[in-house]
Amino acid sequence: MKICIFSSSSNAIASVYMDEAIKLSRIIGHQKHTLINGGANVGLMETVLKEAKNAGANTIGVIPEKLNGHKLASEHADDLIVSKDMMERKAIMREMSDAFVALPGGFGTLEEILEVITLKQLDYHSKAVVFLNSNGFYNDLFKQFERSFEENFAKTSYRDLYYIANSSEEVMEYLNSYTPPQPVNKWYKVPEK
Repeated sequence: MKICIFSSSSNAIASVYMDEAIKLSRIIGHQKHTLINGGANVGLMETVLKEAKNAGANTIGVIPEKLNGHKLASEHADDLIVSKDMMERKAIMREMSDAFVALPGGFGTLEEILEVITLKQLDYHSKAVVFLNSNGFYNDLFKQFERSFEENFAKTSYRDLYYIANSSEEVMEYLNSYTPPQPVNKWYKVPEK
């Protein structure tokens, strides 16, 4: 399985996040999956590439030209793909991957995981999408999701578009047993022509 990991590029985060990222990366490697990520040599991105590769995973990094030009490419990617920009980077990662996991991260991580959820909602793919909620990092985001459901901005059935895991083992158990759901009509009421 090709597993895309979205994660932080920060080197200043607490060890609780680093420790769980290392655990997940090693499980991916031991199970001989392929790890795909943003290909950078900073933060959790570098950690997951290094740890997964050392544990036996094939690793693929996808980095845009601009970041590659700043010498931010990881040496731990078995295959490094240089995209022309961020849009192409995300498209390549989405197309190559069988599943997506968001580790704790900032704006970029949120943008990436929410985009794959939105595309799944619109039936562009039916791949697994998982939040690894280390240390309750995403709890406030999930409260916002619930408000969207409660106030009819999103259908409650959209809870099935993603899975919330509290450990690396739970992530892998979900991915290894994942069955794509039936698509749900996004709209509450489609206008008549």
